[in-house]
Amino acid sequence: MKGVIASLMAIVLAQFLKVPIKGLKTGAWDWNRMFSSGGMPSSHSAGVTSLATYIGLKLGIRSLDFALSIILGLIVMYDAQGVRRQAGQTAIKVNELEKRIDQLNGDSKGPMHDQKDIQIKESLGHQPEEVFGGAVLGLLVGLFTYFANQNKD
Repeated sequence: MKGVIASLMAIVLAQFLKVPIKGLKTGAWDWNRMFSSGGMPSSHSAGVTSLATYIGLKLGIRSLDFALSIILGLIVMYDAQGVRRQAGQTAIKVNELEKRIDQLNGDSKGPMHDQKDIQIKESLGHQPEEVFGGAVLGLLVGLFTYFANQNKD
C-alpha cells in the first residue's frame, strides 16, 4: 500500500509543479494546469517511476514485482511521449484544418472556434525531456517514501 501512496504522491506533486514551471516560462500562472495533461514534469512518468523505485527498494530488484513495475512503467512512459504526443499533434492539425475550412467558407470567426468543448484537446502527450523530468521526480519521491517509512514497517 505504501508503494501506491508513493506513486500517488508523485503524481500529485508533478501536477502541482506544472503550474510554477509553466508560470516561470510564460509569466502566466494558470492553476488549471494542475488538472490537465501534458507539460513538465510528466505525472505519468513520476507515478510509475516512484512505484518502481519503492518496489525495487522494498522487495529487491530481482523480484517479479519490480520487473513488472519496470516493464509497465516503460510502456507508460513510451506511450506518454510517443503515442499520446502524436495524438496531440494530430488534434492541432485537425483544429487548424477546421478553422481554415471556416475561413474558406467566409466565416473566419465562426461559433465553432469560440466553443472550447468543440475543439479537440491538443495537449495530450509529453516531450522526451518532460518524461525524463517526471522520471527523476518519481525516483526522488520513491526514495523519500521508502526511507521515510523504513523504520515504521
